Amino acid sequence: MSRMIRFASLALAIIAMTAAAQDADNESLQHAVRCAEIDFALSVENGDRNAFAESIHADARFVGDGVSRGRDAVIEAWAPFFAPDGPRITWRPMIVEVLDSGDLAFSRGPFRLQATAEDGSPVEQWGTFNSTWQRQADGRWQVVFDAGSPAAGEVPEIVRKLILEPASACAEQ
Repeated sequence: MSRMIRFASLALAIIAMTAAAQDADNESLQHAVRCAEIDFALSVENGDRNAFAESIHADARFVGDGVSRGRDAVIEAWAPFFAPDGPRITWRPMIVEVLDSGDLAFSRGPFRLQATAEDGSPVEQWGTFNSTWQRQADGRWQVVFDAGSPAAGEVPEIVRKLILEPASACAEQ
């Protein structure tokens, strides 16, 4: 019996170590996607069209008032955000999940859009974005699907704080 107990204990230890390693890998991947999302947001905030374009998969779909299909169409649809007098958008991830396969991820969080109405008055809209990320062969993450929706009610203070506090580029591990 003692041999069987030792075997069972060893098997359980191996399973526990494997699960812990998978959790660590998933946490590392979540961190990488969170950083990719923050860098993506900062590319728009800093007016860096090239960095913005590099974050978008060639076959991406961005859903807004319509659907932009492909990187070039997305870049064209987002051109106003890069104009000096254009609208400004800020977003940050609150939730990041990565599939166990490690090649597909989801990020979700608040956004704030600031623009100027035709009469010159400021307009502010809050909402939630959802992005699907795909890990490329070289390890980079790119957005394949993106959509947002306006806030349904009052924006919680924790959400306002996340957006209104300055962000810096995410340091890789």
